[in-house]
Amino acid sequence: MDASGPGFRWDIPARYNVGVDVCDRWGAAEPERPAILEVAADGAVATTTFGRLRTDSNRLAGALAAHGVAPGDRVAVLLPQSAAVMVAHAAAYKLGAVALPLAGLFGPEALAYRLADAGARACITDAAGLAKLDPIRGRLPDLALLVSVDGAAGDVLSLADLLAGAAPDFAARDTGPDDPALMIYTSGTTGQAKGALHGHRVLLGHMPGFDRMHAFPPRSGDLMWTPSDWAWAGGLLNVLMPSLRHGVPVVARAARFEADAAFRLIERLRITNAFLAPTALRMLRTIAAPRERYDLSSLRNVASAGEALGADTYRWAKDALGLSVGEAYGQTECNLVLSAAPAEGVGRARPRARG
Repeated sequence: MDASGPGFRWDIPARYNVGVDVCDRWGAAEPERPAILEVAADGAVATTTFGRLRTDSNRLAGALAAHGVAPGDRVAVLLPQSAAVMVAHAAAYKLGAVALPLAGLFGPEALAYRLADAGARACITDAAGLAKLDPIRGRLPDLALLVSVDGAAGDVLSLADLLAGAAPDFAARDTGPDDPALMIYTSGTTGQAKGALHGHRVLLGHMPGFDRMHAFPPRSGDLMWTPSDWAWAGGLLNVLMPSLRHGVPVVARAARFEADAAFRLIERLRITNAFLAPTALRMLRTIAAPRERYDLSSLRNVASAGEALGADTYRWAKDALGLSVGEAYGQTECNLVLSAAPAEGVGRARPRARG
């Protein structure tokens, strides 16, 4: 999908399932290819392969179906950055259900509103999420199934147990590009947050903007990272899923963002592409002359969105990181509508070309 030329057009297949596209193509062709590098609190790195994403999402799709989750049902995902996030999303898509990402920063009332408004039938979460859900479950009559990555408790099922007891193969639902796949709630700038319902084609719609922001097509050895919650449209659709569709591994790190830790992470893992909100970039500015303190030579592209970058932050990144930050503006409902990316990220020069 080359968006660099004036004759670009989207090629949307008649039948398309985003879960199959993201996990199964690479999972079948190169099952040992790294997909997600999960960094624990102690710094240990666990790698989840595309083959594992494929089989685990198949297992979870089958388990959800066995527990009554049907096509069209809303499956909430309330988890920090981890391989389980992508497993949950892909399982919902393969089942024909609708994934409902929920941010970890939401409190009980924000969760209650979104879960009730969406009519969520299932929620995949962790112990921290369960603590927020416990006082509001009585207000959520549709929420029939809770699954935790931290094990079973009462009527809460264990994700590990579900995966262990399910078959590794699952026949994904034959979905069309406009069949519902993803519901993301807006920030609620004017009134209550509203659920934006996207079809499976939403990922294909994001790919051209993603490629430009991140100076793609990808290169050998590329590794993507964002500290932004994958429940945000930017984290999910401008980092996680497009990267995996390209076969580019993504770093998952749930720890709180700190400038020194971020630079050390880039240095240690040799991260090449980062998606950093302006707030994160301003936090990085607290460390003077970072290239003298850390080896940041692997970092070839930084993209930003979520709020205005500002001239001062742009100039700082240019001087301190040696990079021109690609900036984008988009919406939960329609993604990127405006962007300014470095020249190498917008295709080849075409003399006398227009558009």
